[in-house]
Amino acid sequence: MANLNAILGPGMLVRHPDQPAWGVGQVQSNIDDKITVNFPDEGKVVIDGTRIMLMLVGSAS
Repeated sequence: MANLNAILGPGMLVRHPDQPAWGVGQVQSNIDDKITVNFPDEGKVVIDGTRIMLMLVGSAS
């Protein structure tokens, strides 16, 4: 299984698979498997990309 987290970059829109109530978040950064995402209903969250596989929704334009 490919690590799709590796392609995530600033501006991309994602969902947390275990926290659907957080809504669609925007990736702020992705450095060394630490992915910072700003979720509208949870705020800024740092995700451990080695443990959680975020779901890509799209990119903000």
